[in-house]
Amino acid sequence: MMAATSKQRGVSLVGLIFILAILGAIGVLALKVVPTVTEFMAVKKAIGIAKTAGSTIPEIRVSFDKQADVAYITSVQGKDLDIQKTADGFEVAVSYEKKIPLFGPANLEIDYEASTAPNVVASKKAGAADQ
Repeated sequence: MMAATSKQRGVSLVGLIFILAILGAIGVLALKVVPTVTEFMAVKKAIGIAKTAGSTIPEIRVSFDKQADVAYITSVQGKDLDIQKTADGFEVAVSYEKKIPLFGPANLEIDYEASTAPNVVASKKAGAADQ
């Protein structure tokens, strides 16, 4: 008697190419997004340092600009900071958009918001939402 033949298992060439294309697209997207995330982390650190380094609003802005030069922050400048005077000193907030070109007319837009105040973020859309 003949033994029953078993069905072959595995990924076909077309399946392998499809999987590699998906992994490649995810890799390219990650390579484009990761630098903006690291820049945002540097912005958060810089606004914290600027808040403690300055005793007036202009000093905070200048301190942030110095930190931005050191950390290679290009998306935000000291003039873009939202600085509010509080009873304890100052609270510094920033909100900005980063547009990442993907291919052709397709772009990825990421909104970044950070603040030195606990549980508060700056919002560019807050004024529009109140109306």
